[in-house]
Amino acid sequence: MASQLRLRFALALVTGAGSGIGRAVGVRLASEGATVAACDLDGAAARETVRLLGGPGSHEGAPRGAHAAFQADVSEAGAVRRLLDQVQACFSRPPSVVVSCAGITRDEFLLHMSEDDWDKVIAVNLKGIFLVTQAAAQALVSSGCPGSIINISSIVGKVGNVGQTNYAASKAGVVGLTQTAARELGRHGIRCNSVLPGFIKTPMTQKVPQKVLDKVTGMIPLGHMGDPEDVADVVTFLASEDSGYITGASVEVTGGLFM
Repeated sequence: MASQLRLRFALALVTGAGSGIGRAVGVRLASEGATVAACDLDGAAARETVRLLGGPGSHEGAPRGAHAAFQADVSEAGAVRRLLDQVQACFSRPPSVVVSCAGITRDEFLLHMSEDDWDKVIAVNLKGIFLVTQAAAQALVSSGCPGSIINISSIVGKVGNVGQTNYAASKAGVVGLTQTAARELGRHGIRCNSVLPGFIKTPMTQKVPQKVLDKVTGMIPLGHMGDPEDVADVVTFLASEDSGYITGASVEVTGGLFM
């Protein structure tokens, strides 16, 4: 069975791994044999994710050791550099799979949004992905290793959403950043793709009023909200060699919403 594991030699760094999509991604990658470096601003949440990880990565099937948890604020350049240094020190190699899931919301109508709420969302959702992508790419290029970088955007970055000017702008920026990174890093054997989830059952969407959720669910052709595992399945495909000729893509996981 081990030969069927698509990621049995991979070291995967997942940010935002303490909950929601990030946790589901960590679990799914581990189930395919990857060793997972789970990072979150909440260190306890990252450690809980590592505890939950099953599959070969937790036991003898991990070629470079067990999973590990890390704490970092991805919006701070120094913290991201330390994170990559810590991961490489722990596993003696750079991560060959990097999935940026860390993200926040600070919703408000455009006419009333504060500069602080704008800055915080851009700092985590866009600057954070820039910093992680840059640091991971630098580590891979320095070591001469190929890799797969997967950045979580949102369908909101494509179509916009009332009350989410900052969030929509940050997620649109992620797509442009990822496509540009794909152009620059392809010659180094590094693929870069983004994933655009729709309305997924996460702690973030739990804050949305039920009447809004009901309205949006009625607009989804498949008739229901997605699960974090739906996104994790796509991320795992993009992390594996099954997608070896795919880079610069933006994959929507929306149940058909806004198609």
